Amino acid sequence: MDIEKILRSVVAVRASIPDNAFTAGTLGTRREGSGVVIRENGLVLTIGYLITEAEDVWLTCQDGRVVPAHALAYDQESGFGLVQAMAPLDLPALQIGDSATATLGDPVILADGEGEYVRGNIVAKQEFAGYWEYLLDEAIFIAPAHPSWGGAALIDTEGKLLGVGSLRLQMSKGGEIADINMVVPVNLLKPILDDLLNRGEFNRRPRPWLGAMSAESNGEVVVMSVTENGPAAQAGLKRGDVISEIRDGEVDGLADFYRKIWDSGPPGAEIPMRILRDGREAWLRVKSADRNDFLRKPQLQ
Repeated sequence: MDIEKILRSVVAVRASIPDNAFTAGTLGTRREGSGVVIRENGLVLTIGYLITEAEDVWLTCQDGRVVPAHALAYDQESGFGLVQAMAPLDLPALQIGDSATATLGDPVILADGEGEYVRGNIVAKQEFAGYWEYLLDEAIFIAPAHPSWGGAALIDTEGKLLGVGSLRLQMSKGGEIADINMVVPVNLLKPILDDLLNRGEFNRRPRPWLGAMSAESNGEVVVMSVTENGPAAQAGLKRGDVISEIRDGEVDGLADFYRKIWDSGPPGAEIPMRILRDGREAWLRVKSADRNDFLRKPQLQ
């Protein structure tokens, strides 16, 4: 594997977001990370939170060239984002691999747009539930962790792209704590890519969204915060509430909570939930929404 050639296909991504954007308060107005060139025409795959509601996007190549770009699409379910360079990048496209065939222990490289990379191994492939109403049936986890993981390219021994870096987490094993990276598998991109390019989104029914940041504690779902003016806030859900039941089904952890919400009908449907607050039980009815309705949209050009 020619690592120097591969690194040329990974670029730095810098995005500016308006102060009044919906995600400005949580994700910031200046976001920096990485992306990987997946087509010769300058199409770049990155992690979506870098470019959500972006007004300006710039790509920096390994040789220092800075190229303006356009935030083309962001897919809520996978977490992927697409950026189109608005001037020639003159960079090779990294070949897309098969993340389904990657196995535990496989050696990998996680490379960022600054030319830095970490050699590591796949330490887990398993379900991942994120606090922001996000769920992957099977995410890839690698160690050691890359310090600049957002949008970094996960590369196998054949020099093919396996996924894009999303988070830095900690894993406990044998009484020791290790930093790891969570990576979104590239196979999630394959069935949605054409729609993202042609429509700016994948043609699927949007998931109902609550606007509740939640965590799992000993199998219980605990609300950490609610989005101002979001569905959960309007229904009266508060920090510290324990969500124990959706409709007539008990909630068994964060992933189960999300699946029950998403199975409750289209956005706009009322979702009854039983909560435990200060030792007392109560029922709330949350009228869900489409999260995309709250976001500034990328404009197709």
